[in-house]
Amino acid sequence: MHILAFQSGLHDASAAAFEDYRLVAAIAEERLRREKGWGNDIPWLAIDEVLHIAGWSRGDVDAIATIHGVFPLHYFRFSPMREFYYKTRKVLGHERLKRDLSHICTRNHTSDASRFFRADRFLAENGFRPETKIFFANHHAAHALAALFHTDWNDALIYTADGIGDNISYSVRTLRKDRLDVAFGDDSLLAKPRPSHDSLATAYGYATRACGFQMWRHEGKLTGLSARGEATLAEAFAQHFRISDDGLVVSDFKSTRVMGEQIMALCKGHSRENIAASIQKVAEDFILLSVRHWIDRTDTRHLAIAGGLFANVRINRLLAEALPIDEIFIFPAMGDDGVAVGSGLNLLLARDGLATWLAHRQRLENVYFGRDYDDAIDRCFGNAPNMRRIDGDPAAVATGFLCSGKAGAIYAGRMEYGPRALGARSILASPAHADINDTLNARLNRSEFMPFAPVVLEEDAERVFDITSVNRYAARFMTITCAVKPEWRSRIPAVVHVDGTARPQIVRNADNSLYADILWRFRSATGLPVLVNTSFNVHEEPIVNRPEECLQALNEGRVDFVVTRNAVYAKGPAMPSLFWVPVSASSGAGSGAGISLGKSSDPRRPSLP
Repeated sequence: MHILAFQSGLHDASAAAFEDYRLVAAIAEERLRREKGWGNDIPWLAIDEVLHIAGWSRGDVDAIATIHGVFPLHYFRFSPMREFYYKTRKVLGHERLKRDLSHICTRNHTSDASRFFRADRFLAENGFRPETKIFFANHHAAHALAALFHTDWNDALIYTADGIGDNISYSVRTLRKDRLDVAFGDDSLLAKPRPSHDSLATAYGYATRACGFQMWRHEGKLTGLSARGEATLAEAFAQHFRISDDGLVVSDFKSTRVMGEQIMALCKGHSRENIAASIQKVAEDFILLSVRHWIDRTDTRHLAIAGGLFANVRINRLLAEALPIDEIFIFPAMGDDGVAVGSGLNLLLARDGLATWLAHRQRLENVYFGRDYDDAIDRCFGNAPNMRRIDGDPAAVATGFLCSGKAGAIYAGRMEYGPRALGARSILASPAHADINDTLNARLNRSEFMPFAPVVLEEDAERVFDITSVNRYAARFMTITCAVKPEWRSRIPAVVHVDGTARPQIVRNADNSLYADILWRFRSATGLPVLVNTSFNVHEEPIVNRPEECLQALNEGRVDFVVTRNAVYAKGPAMPSLFWVPVSASSGAGSGAGISLGKSSDPRRPSLP
């Protein structure tokens, strides 16, 4: 079955294509429209992109999976009186062109979206076959299923948390003895008045706004700032929240608007650092209490989480280290962009039943689900003026640049799905000097309060970071922080936060051989098994997607070079293909030594010099 899945919520719209249980392609609309966080409409560019990657037309789609999202008004079915109301507003110039299907269901006290959505019109107008079926998924079910599907556990707690989705901000599901039970957060709540305005993610967002940043965009800045402040406001924030008898986070805020007003008022006169530390502590404390309640109640040893709140890597670390669990997994596209994949998995669950669905689960190998531009980028750079292709082994040439203090982008293979750059559209640099954070952020027009993230080979991960069986899977996708071993903190300062932690990505050769080869060569040359990995984008722009965007970044001096699977490119005159890199005594490889980084006889691993 060819399945098209998409989410058209208020932000982070995205699309995915499945061939039965195989995820063929997935991408957020923002990468194509070049507008960060784009949403509030149908992601047609992303839809056509995943269909192109899959090799399908719209007419090839057998089923469509989506959520109760935002759609143009004419796809809704209304009563004659409401139809007259909207036509009158159109005549008066006050037409609302789009509506949120979730809100319509709640207003009409039903979870049956088919009562209001004109599927026949949607299919006919957009080139789909009339017999194509449309399935609507619950927002939090989509989050939960995306996380659960990519595990192999027999028992699990699946916990989701975000701003709001289908009238709620949390959901709890348990997998045990081949049963998947919903403890809280199913579609029945979509048809009821919202019980409370209890979202810790929304409270975190208002604190972000109080610090002068953009709500729903810059919460990560507060996560970084939180380690630099004192939690002086934590008690004032916390008095509005509590854990209910059934283990859920609830609040006394009468509305989301009131929540915002009160949090903004509490923050007046306080430093950004203290606001950040306070809201971080409150979010950590209450989520830990809630999740611990359910871990204890269900006696499970595995935790799968998703939803926008779990973009907070410090919360994820706390859950991994404070709970009696064997493993944690955070779906890498934990925000609403991941709901597209979850809605497709929801369709498969409805089609096949739980036993078959569980049997098809598999651990996530990588998140490279975008388009592969390897050939196109070489054509693009080859036709560009003042651009030089540097011959030689790309990994060797790139390593030479990195060892000489240059920062470069790796642009190779299919683009990552989700918010993290994981070696397909990443910027790499040496971690040996802390000032790279300032210089590179200036080149990228960024103002960040966390150091860059490190990438490390799997074989080196445990000797540099506190990697355990609990957090290893999550660390492959840069979704969790952990402590840096004390003996390494002064050697890789560019990736160590003020609290001694880092947000590592563990990479294997099978995941991305070029990425792994550069790491291996850099370790051989410097004694440092870590590189800086930051996303290949300028501040407030999405991660680079097309070759032309990559070329523009290089021309603007955002990076010094670009490495692809076929070559390395840099501005200016041609450079030699062989680098001799001096290695300092502090690297552990000998003082004044020269290391050849030429081609290796083994393309997977160069021999040690």
